[in-house]
Amino acid sequence: MPIYEYECTTCGHRFEVKQRFSDEPVASCPSCGNAVRRLLYPAGIIFKGSGFYITDYKRSGSSNGKSESSSETVSSSSKDD
Repeated sequence: MPIYEYECTTCGHRFEVKQRFSDEPVASCPSCGNAVRRLLYPAGIIFKGSGFYITDYKRSGSSNGKSESSSETVSSSSKDD
């Protein structure tokens, strides 16, 4: 079950509640009884593999995976036909 964090709109009291996805959100502050809002936090994203980070090394050759020498041989052989 996920843990949700709420904040009171009046007194600023923050508290956490362990709830199911199907449970209704908390409506009142346990300290003062006024309205609360659920706080949302961005999820951390981790990309694994090469090519996602600035610190990765660029592969030699073009971006489509073919080297320049293979494209030169194809173009020279097509001129002969």
